[in-house]
Amino acid sequence: MQKIYLDNAATTPIDPEVMKEMYRVMETYYGNPSSIHAHGREARTVVEKARKTVAGLLKASPAEIFFTSGGTEADNMAIRSAVADYKLEHAITSKIEHHAVLHTLEALEKAGDIRLSYVRVDQQGHINLEHLEELLQANPRSLVSLMEANNEIGTLTDLKGVGEICARYNAIFHCDTVQTMGHYRHNLQDLKVHFITCAGHKFHGPKGTGFLYINPAIKINPLIYGGSQERNMRGGTENLYGIAGLAKALEIAYSHLDEHQQYIQGLKSYMIEQLEKEIEGVSFNGDTHPEKSLYTVLNVSFPEMDMADMLLFNMDIAGISCSGGSACSSGTNIGSHVLEGIGVHPNRPAIRFSFSKLNTKEEIDYTVTKLKTAMDSLL
Repeated sequence: MQKIYLDNAATTPIDPEVMKEMYRVMETYYGNPSSIHAHGREARTVVEKARKTVAGLLKASPAEIFFTSGGTEADNMAIRSAVADYKLEHAITSKIEHHAVLHTLEALEKAGDIRLSYVRVDQQGHINLEHLEELLQANPRSLVSLMEANNEIGTLTDLKGVGEICARYNAIFHCDTVQTMGHYRHNLQDLKVHFITCAGHKFHGPKGTGFLYINPAIKINPLIYGGSQERNMRGGTENLYGIAGLAKALEIAYSHLDEHQQYIQGLKSYMIEQLEKEIEGVSFNGDTHPEKSLYTVLNVSFPEMDMADMLLFNMDIAGISCSGGSACSSGTNIGSHVLEGIGVHPNRPAIRFSFSKLNTKEEIDYTVTKLKTAMDSLL
């Protein structure tokens, strides 16, 4: 049976060149980067070289990059530390953010540390910038946490626009860039943002590694205490091999970014065309315009059916891996908070297809054929 992987927003296959680099580091550098002897110093060089690589690609300083275990830890570090260290009493987010952000802010609100406001979004998931400004006019010096691209529907946020509004009201701006890192270029010298986050496994790097960028204007205390690693900002022995792999993956992504973006956008546009041609009643959640949508993600709603939960199951049986929503909630019966937040009809089954440089048009054709067969049997 043919096997097709269309769940790249959840995680991507690791690039062979990344594996090769990680194996080289594993084989050669086994010292603890915090040790002062020669083996430790050699390992430390690997970490600092990776930091310099990441910073250079993002037009940042190496002193502004802090390696973490992934995007969730980076989000928690930015949000919790900013609220605590700047004595912030109010935060603004949207109801369609990733749970790494939403659940963290909700926990802080429940503990009585902050008041939480939600900026309005439209039916495509776009942030209402006028409402954001109204919230900041009433609550200046807030924490604003908004993602650059939604992980379920792909709608892009105007990162520059949000940053400029935040700057006018002296707000601290945290942006979850987990879905866009390695897929778009980021020039942090031109962005008015205080924190951005990354997870290496979203762009063909290893799982269990990521980073947090901290603007030099911001000074926060660690989320994880222990040793003096990451310049006293994150205790714990560094994931040496993961860090080396992340840097290599980001380097590869940037070196082929325009080529891959054009290719993957072509796959997404082709799938939209084929779905509209072959399956009556489909619609697309989020903005699908190439300039306003993450080119790796396509969220599709299908006509109402009695056995809606069987559609995703049938895809799995056919050898096609895709998602009914955020991967962080897969395996549960909880519906998508993102689709609910933009008003998608709850009785219409929705599937997220997410693409990478490794997918092909032939795989899209096979997937659409299997979808059509499944729909015919379920309606």
